[in-house]
Amino acid sequence: MTSINERKMKIMRRTTAIAALAVIALAAAGCSSSGSSSPSSGSTSGGGGTVDVYSSLPLQGASSSQTIPMVNGMKLALAQANNKAGQWTVNYQSLDDSTAAAGKWDPGQTAGNARKVASDPKAVIYLGEFNSGASEVSIPILNEAGIPQVSPGNTYVGLTTSLPGSAPGEPQKYYPSGKRTYLRIVPIDSSQAAAGLMAMKAAGCTKVAVANDKEAYGGGLATLLGLEKGFYGVTIVSNTGIDKTAPNFRSYASTIKGQGADCFYFAGITANGAVQIAKDVHSAIPTAKVFGGDGVCSDTFTNATKGGIPASLYPLTECTTAASNLSAYPGGRAFLTAYQAKYSVSNPDPYAIYGYAAMQLALNTIKNLGAQGNSKSAVLAALFADKSVQSVLGTYGFDSNGDTTLKSWGLYKVGSNGELAFYHTVTPTKTVS
Repeated sequence: MTSINERKMKIMRRTTAIAALAVIALAAAGCSSSGSSSPSSGSTSGGGGTVDVYSSLPLQGASSSQTIPMVNGMKLALAQANNKAGQWTVNYQSLDDSTAAAGKWDPGQTAGNARKVASDPKAVIYLGEFNSGASEVSIPILNEAGIPQVSPGNTYVGLTTSLPGSAPGEPQKYYPSGKRTYLRIVPIDSSQAAAGLMAMKAAGCTKVAVANDKEAYGGGLATLLGLEKGFYGVTIVSNTGIDKTAPNFRSYASTIKGQGADCFYFAGITANGAVQIAKDVHSAIPTAKVFGGDGVCSDTFTNATKGGIPASLYPLTECTTAASNLSAYPGGRAFLTAYQAKYSVSNPDPYAIYGYAAMQLALNTIKNLGAQGNSKSAVLAALFADKSVQSVLGTYGFDSNGDTTLKSWGLYKVGSNGELAFYHTVTPTKTVS
């Protein structure tokens, strides 16, 4: 028969063992809870976690004078949000879609970026591309993976519409899933061409020669200039696709001189021969005014000390870009103050504010979705549903094609130091449809 003391000792040993097992069970539960606090992409459970946001922009070559400030704008918006979007911690990665050899965006690099993001289960949004030709490469890859894509710089009409200026099969060929996954916060080239024509009319141009670099953006913009010229009373004497690798364009300049051109418009990007062709046109027709779209509206084109056009061309040159006077935007002054404090630059490239706006859009969309902020399908649906985006740019929305409701363009001249100087805002009154 067991004594009372022995029975007490057995009870104490059992109690200690049960307590030890309880501690082990609690520890295991704690490990399990920690592991499930970061839901996989597409999960709708709460608790927060990490989501991945990417940008893909050409960070080498002439366009980098626009895209590096754009990335800085994205980083500024993220820093102000303390790397958070509601309950989600945001892991931002800036990808480069250019190569040193090309000195601009590269198809292989762009495809590689898109595939990287498409294979990331935590990716919820892709901010890119800057060049429309690059988006022709990345949109189908991201579309098949269901990744929402927002461009802070593309303007080519064929990426989203079959409007005049697009190519056969566009835009359907970019969306193999049959569902739209691409949006942009800059206006399309139908309005940019109109803005350019309005500027040339105001400058007194009577005969305009247009050259394009044969890329999606340049070729499309040049086509739209021709289609819309009658709306604004501008005569275009020629539209020529150039060999962007040519060492000079003296023969071309001689040809348009013979056509009586008193103004020249380059539709394309700076890296594709823009500076050389402007120089050659200026040599042949010293009084000719030079115009361009946002592809050349940066100081790598306008500033001689940075490889741009000669100082003699400064007073003759104007260009359009999607950003107007930065300080005039509803959130513009606050943005400029914050940008200067972070980067010690008081007058950033106008596209800096579009980088900020793109990240702002991404963060607010994720935040507003709450527990669904890590779901790429929920993010996509929310973007297309938002008709009243509250932004540093003001209030805007997206149509069913993914195009912004913003319509105005900034017209810039070149200061005596070769840097861009805002002139005024241009809002087209008519475009092709």
